[in-house]
Amino acid sequence: MTELWPTIWLTLRLAGVTTLALIVIGTPIAWWLARSRMAYKELVAALVALPLVLPPTVLGFYLLIALGPSGPGGWIAGLWGGRTLAFSFTGLVIGSVLSSLPFMVQPLRIAFEAIGEETLEVARTLGAKPHQILLRIGLPLALPGFAAGSVLTFAHTVGEFGVVLMLGGNITGETRVLSVAIYDYVERLQWTEAHLIALGMVVFSFLVVSLTMLANRRVVRAW
Repeated sequence: MTELWPTIWLTLRLAGVTTLALIVIGTPIAWWLARSRMAYKELVAALVALPLVLPPTVLGFYLLIALGPSGPGGWIAGLWGGRTLAFSFTGLVIGSVLSSLPFMVQPLRIAFEAIGEETLEVARTLGAKPHQILLRIGLPLALPGFAAGSVLTFAHTVGEFGVVLMLGGNITGETRVLSVAIYDYVERLQWTEAHLIALGMVVFSFLVVSLTMLANRRVVRAW
């Protein structure tokens, strides 16, 4: 079972990098969706939420084309002598960011929307600029949203299968994550190894759901 350690480490690294990237990417998107009065913002919100209902294999297929040798990803990879971003850790990060985007943006949007308009108006009256309002008021008050979004994003990335399989395949040490490893073990009829990973992910998922529910209850009580 020593062969599992690179897979576990790769999965945790992918989930960690994806979560950090989405904190940076998702925060301005969620803030804009929460505070903007543009008529088309719900169309943007629908686009952000699309991975929730889109089959992962569909998203993975189009990402494979986009990041492959004939797509933009091939051109970008060519800048450092590569041929493709698919079947690489970088490609997995891009795919995971897109597939997990709603799991970060939705909790953040809810947290930002919960901030009273009066509080923001006072800050504007005192001369605070938009970026100062976000940094000094929005971010501190939305910490519960960041916590929930980070946990959900990390957990979703750990369990993602369709996108990572389509985009990364099953390359040990490079793209073989835990969900793909289960599929691989089942195909090879190695039931013990498949049971071990599957049970571990069941326990992990239960802990994530429990912690998220407890955090939400505390937030509700605090508000």
